[in-house]
Amino acid sequence: MGMFNDLMAKIFHHAAVAPPDAIKGGVIPESRVQAAARQGVPVAIAVPGAPSAPGKPAAGAAAAPQTVDVGATLDKLAASNKEKLDWKHSIVDLMKLVGMDSSLAERKALATELGYTGDQTDTATMNIWLHEQVMKKMSENGGKVPANMLD
Repeated sequence: MGMFNDLMAKIFHHAAVAPPDAIKGGVIPESRVQAAARQGVPVAIAVPGAPSAPGKPAAGAAAAPQTVDVGATLDKLAASNKEKLDWKHSIVDLMKLVGMDSSLAERKALATELGYTGDQTDTATMNIWLHEQVMKKMSENGGKVPANMLD
């Protein structure tokens, strides 16, 4: 899942660059987040000094891995973006917000990667499906997604 993992890593990275006191347990450096995402390993914010296995706490650590608040991270990015991007409803805006190419070709590739079986020429339906799947999969991989986006 290359494109999805890239999207997730970009979001999780933005959460990881928040001040350490804003995230309980510290953060995983970007390289670990990206490496874990590319390997398909669920990514989570871990305790500082975590072993090389991404998303796992250090031996003897009291705190479990923390999830990334996807909603808060994307809201913060949207607030600082000069363009008004509606990431909550638009896969195009979500991809733009994290600096990804949101062209139709890229969205079709992402849809194929995530198992879309519908008509890719019906872009409105495909885009809605894509947004739902991305939110669902981020939730399954350590992301805290607003509940109303998981219905």
